[in-house]
Amino acid sequence: MVKTQYKISTQLIAAMLFMVAISSCSTTRRLSVDDPLYTGVKRISVEAVEGEKLPSDVKSQVKEAVNVAPNNSLISPSIRYPFPVGLWVYNNWDSEAKGVKGWLYEKLVEEPVLLSDVRPELRVKMIDEILDNNGYFSSDVKYDLIQGKNPKKVKVVYDVKTGPVYRIDSVELLPDTNHLNHIIDSVTVKSKILAKGVRYCTDSLAELRTVIANQVRNRGYYYFRPEYIEYLADSTIAPQSIALRMIMSKDVPANALKRYVTGNVTVCVHRNEGGGTPDTIVTPRATIVQMQPMKFRHQIIPECVTFREGKAFSVRDMNRTQTYLSRLGIFNDINIGVTRDSLSSDNRLDVVINCTQDAPWEASIEMNVTSKSNSYLGPGVSIGVTNKNLFGGGEQLNVSLTGAYEWQTGSNRNSIFNSYEFGLKTTLSFPRLLAPKFVPQRRRALNWTRISLDAELLNRPYYFRMAQFNASMDYDWQSTRYSTNTLTLPKITYTKMMNTTAEFDSIMSENQAVAQSFQNQFIPQIGYSYTYDRRIDRNNGINLQFSVQEAGNLCWALWELAGVKGEKKMFNTPFSQFVKGSAQVVYDCRLGGNHWLYTRAAVGAAHAYGNSSQVPYSEQFYVGGANSIRAFTVRSIGPGSYRDPSASADNYFDQTGTFKFEANLEYRFPIYGMFKGALFVDAGNVWLLKDDPQRPGGTLRGANFLRDLALGTGVGLRFDMDIIVVRGDLGIGIHAPYETGKSGYFNMPSFGKSLAFHLAIGYPF
Repeated sequence: MVKTQYKISTQLIAAMLFMVAISSCSTTRRLSVDDPLYTGVKRISVEAVEGEKLPSDVKSQVKEAVNVAPNNSLISPSIRYPFPVGLWVYNNWDSEAKGVKGWLYEKLVEEPVLLSDVRPELRVKMIDEILDNNGYFSSDVKYDLIQGKNPKKVKVVYDVKTGPVYRIDSVELLPDTNHLNHIIDSVTVKSKILAKGVRYCTDSLAELRTVIANQVRNRGYYYFRPEYIEYLADSTIAPQSIALRMIMSKDVPANALKRYVTGNVTVCVHRNEGGGTPDTIVTPRATIVQMQPMKFRHQIIPECVTFREGKAFSVRDMNRTQTYLSRLGIFNDINIGVTRDSLSSDNRLDVVINCTQDAPWEASIEMNVTSKSNSYLGPGVSIGVTNKNLFGGGEQLNVSLTGAYEWQTGSNRNSIFNSYEFGLKTTLSFPRLLAPKFVPQRRRALNWTRISLDAELLNRPYYFRMAQFNASMDYDWQSTRYSTNTLTLPKITYTKMMNTTAEFDSIMSENQAVAQSFQNQFIPQIGYSYTYDRRIDRNNGINLQFSVQEAGNLCWALWELAGVKGEKKMFNTPFSQFVKGSAQVVYDCRLGGNHWLYTRAAVGAAHAYGNSSQVPYSEQFYVGGANSIRAFTVRSIGPGSYRDPSASADNYFDQTGTFKFEANLEYRFPIYGMFKGALFVDAGNVWLLKDDPQRPGGTLRGANFLRDLALGTGVGLRFDMDIIVVRGDLGIGIHAPYETGKSGYFNMPSFGKSLAFHLAIGYPF
């Protein structure tokens, strides 16, 4: 024991001596007093006139103008790590060094950020310009330098006094003498950007010009541009007031003032290999020139063309036609051009659309590390083949073979959970709804009908081998700009236990309720899910998901009509009968910069009846794991306060329920580059809606609801590469809903046993 303490003390003293030695070396030795080292902004004071409040966006623009990071910045310019290693290397190492030291120099050195690099006098001018552009014309901006004991280091202080704000007092629009001016004036009035009393802002004026240009270009004025509109501002008529006049630029070309209508529309469909013999087909919406031979149904082109001959030419029609053709997924290049005879006085614009077919077959082989919502992690291989134009109308046939070996992540992982699985999935997708026309759908979005057949073999060593077969037909459509819908009509699942072990049979014999959820059965389902996903503004967003499904009710009714009493079977196998619903809402808000706060609440319930006494195991709820309550591994808590007497990680079969509640709060912040961090708090559990004597405390009770909620917190590190996010979360348990041997709310057995680490792909929500 003495020897260990001695070693630790020696290491500590050595580390302290090393830090003292480094600190004694200057980080400004090679710098000049005339151009000192910039060490950050000491203070920025922004004061508005008494009685006025400076808008937050203006204040953030001012702070951004002086937000120059000094050498040892960490998360932001205002947060710095203690010792600037790169700057110390620059000042104390030989830049001409060779070998290992030269290599280290190149890797560690950091050029000093000097006062001349920051140029505070330029920052002052930038702030002046920002304030002028936002209606503060009489502002006063100054800066001062603060030096400490070292004259080669300097901080900057900025003092900003905005002065009174100037507001729009009157607006003189264009004379309403022609159709173009009338459109511009009406758009201006409706926008309210130039309403009386609104703060003068050049960004708002520029935004209005863009809005006007978009509107007039959708009404036939194809060649009109935002820069053709100018503003004259007069601030001398009344104090703190602006009189605005809108005028047309003097150098507006004649074609920008002319209104055009759509002429001939021609669509040329080219082969992927090039060449071919043209075949011309005339339709009411377009003339189609199709290069033969080609597997392509020309009827799908008119459905995508929104131009109408003789109608006012609209840029919106160009964008919609481009979108509709792109969503078919069968073209690798789409180009829409406009032509007109410059020598003719005709106001017609002819449209020429060139489309090149994509290669029909696509093969993919992927080897990756996958992470599932049940906290299983492992290498996987996926081999897929897709025909993107099976019948010539954008139909996609995908056949994929997957294989994976998995092991459970988390502090309670056990080798017996290691498993492997194989799956074969075939999906035929149609880029349209094969459904009645009365189903509301949004034409701008791609609507799909998907027919799927798949089979999966799941092996859990020491327990069971299970096969599952699925057949389903799904309808995916977007009903509004923010709403998407999925109707599953129908889905039939067949689950069969291939074999089980004695240990598994022993566990099942002790709890018949759990055993019944594992029985061989058919699950005939009908389901519907709804998603509302919207960015309210650049700082706030909401995602709402709701799903409901039923199983066996239609079959039960048919069997009843046929006179079948008692347990009803399909192909000599019982079918399940239950209803299930779940909902989730995620709200995110920006706290500032790239700092975000995400909140999530989720609830679900399932109930078996009629032909079933228990909800199938695959349809029950569970919590814990990388995307749930991260202080606990998957299926390690619940239902309710129930805990298997053996307290073994092996027993996970009974850790499911028919009611679920989860709540999460996560703060996400940048660290450096693609590295991001997170702090989170998770709570939740699952319960039983039916009493189970074998699992005491597992039934949902209002009086015990809060006490039954598992609670955990933790920290996370994310590597965000945009296309993929790899994250590691360290959960720390605070409260376990079951008996742990410790009294009080903070009842985790020990700090070490309260930890759970999860590695996952993607954000949790």
